[in-house]
Amino acid sequence: MRRASFSDMNCSVAQSLEIVGEWWTLLIIRDAFIGVTRFDAFSERLGIARNVLTQRLETLVEHGVFTKEPYQDKPVRYDYRLTEKGRDLWLVLTALRQWGDKWAAPGGAPVVATHRDCGQVTTLQPVCSECGEPVTRASLALHRGPGARDHGPLPAD
Repeated sequence: MRRASFSDMNCSVAQSLEIVGEWWTLLIIRDAFIGVTRFDAFSERLGIARNVLTQRLETLVEHGVFTKEPYQDKPVRYDYRLTEKGRDLWLVLTALRQWGDKWAAPGGAPVVATHRDCGQVTTLQPVCSECGEPVTRASLALHRGPGARDHGPLPAD
């Protein structure tokens, strides 16, 4: 079943979901972050149907999340490598992993991250890019940005 498209919605979250919101897509990207680059390796690790994997990889290449680079001529086979745009999804995956560790992993986190500099298990915490203070939803005020189409009021903070 094809899901509804968000392509007409003036929302960065909705537009992002147009690219990475299909089942399997974030798992493919997750595996790319740990070094998987080849179709057969994605297929084997994920147990995903080959036609679905083909579609997801084509979408990611089309949107510039992966590049497709041949590594063999006969038959032609490709490596799928994260672009800068793809690597920028690392924070998204980390936030989703940390949420899953807290709310969807009753036996504890399946994977923990250690900071190479200090050797301690760590989680990422959002801080203001200007002052360095912690950021929560309550500490933010939302305003219309330059790409806003609607000039009506935002929901109250």
